[in-house]
Amino acid sequence: MMTEKKRHTRHGHMARVSKLALGDNALPVRFMYKTIPEHSNDTGWRLFTGYETPEFLEEFSNLEPFPLAPMCEADSSLDALLDHNAGTIWERPPEQPWQQVHDFEIPVEEVDVEVS
Repeated sequence: MMTEKKRHTRHGHMARVSKLALGDNALPVRFMYKTIPEHSNDTGWRLFTGYETPEFLEEFSNLEPFPLAPMCEADSSLDALLDHNAGTIWERPPEQPWQQVHDFEIPVEEVDVEVS
């Protein structure tokens, strides 16, 4: 049985999910990585279909904040990956299991910080 803390950490927070993986015509998630969370509601997970172009990804609004719980309900294979730490990268070729990736550099999200 999952503890309440674990459920909150894994399913009570948000991920940034490609718009291509959401909605009525959603494509399956086939690439995901975990970065350092940006805020307390962010898990750090970023989920993609693998069909996103560089131009698509340049538009910040194409990555929707979305709860992980419905993503795991739609695809139970995601659930087993969520306990991994920041820096973890996974891909799933069609009709194959998830495979850990070691040759992808996670993009660094720029944060403006003012020092006073």
